[in-house]
Amino acid sequence: MANLTVTIADEVLLQARRRALELGTSVNALVRDYLESFAGTDDTARAGAALVQLSEQHFASSGPGGRTWTRDELHVR
Repeated sequence: MANLTVTIADEVLLQARRRALELGTSVNALVRDYLESFAGTDDTARAGAALVQLSEQHFASSGPGGRTWTRDELHVR
């Protein structure tokens, strides 16, 4: 794993540390997660993209004649 040095304003880092603490994580983890997502190496991002692609290739319908429901049928409790 490589190290990366970035230069940011002291106040920005302080606020980022506070926000990370509120989220129960670290600035390092947040930056790493962001860069993984940005680079396309995040498994969640890839899974989401695959789902979108799959949904665009297929469609569902309620049959050749189509199915309609009445308001009462939709709100049966």
